[in-house]
Amino acid sequence: MPRTAGFTLLEILVALVVLGFLLVGLHQGTRAGFTLWDAQTRRAAATEELDATQRTLRTLLTGIPILPVSARDVAPSAIALQGNADRVIFVSDLPTGLGTTRFADVAIERKGERLVLTWVAHRHEKPLAPEALTETELLHGTEKLELAYFGAVLPERLPHWHTQWSGPILPLLIRVRVRFAAGDLRRWPDLVAAPQLAAP
Repeated sequence: MPRTAGFTLLEILVALVVLGFLLVGLHQGTRAGFTLWDAQTRRAAATEELDATQRTLRTLLTGIPILPVSARDVAPSAIALQGNADRVIFVSDLPTGLGTTRFADVAIERKGERLVLTWVAHRHEKPLAPEALTETELLHGTEKLELAYFGAVLPERLPHWHTQWSGPILPLLIRVRVRFAAGDLRRWPDLVAAPQLAAP
């Protein structure tokens, strides 16, 4: 008798099994792709945040305005500079957003787990009422901020690293070191800025 045309039950089962494997492989591949894409996006965002913070700090620290230099000055002097191991306060030239700049009293410090930049307009006279500070978060999830200042306290001394610096004489270098909590994949290479680079 002639054979009936069509597929046997075994052939249909094999085709369904192969189709199932293809669907599982396609699903796993898509899932792995989205996971890698998400990880890459998070890593790129973290790198951008660190890079932007380092550029901001370097610009502020190398651009500390100095007082006019006279013949008797041995080194450039800032308008104001007070540095500790975990906080630095200085007068800086901040942009107004209108194409100009203005002097501001700036502090770089750690509050809680945040590295913040706080500032208020610099005034020669004492204001009648305290002005509100503007606070900008530079980094979150920080565990420690370490600042160090390289220079000579007295002209006859050799320069070395200090954990405190009392201006107005500028240090030769300022080092900013940030530590993150355990398990945080971000890495902060030491930022070393030379304030006198921007001096005329």
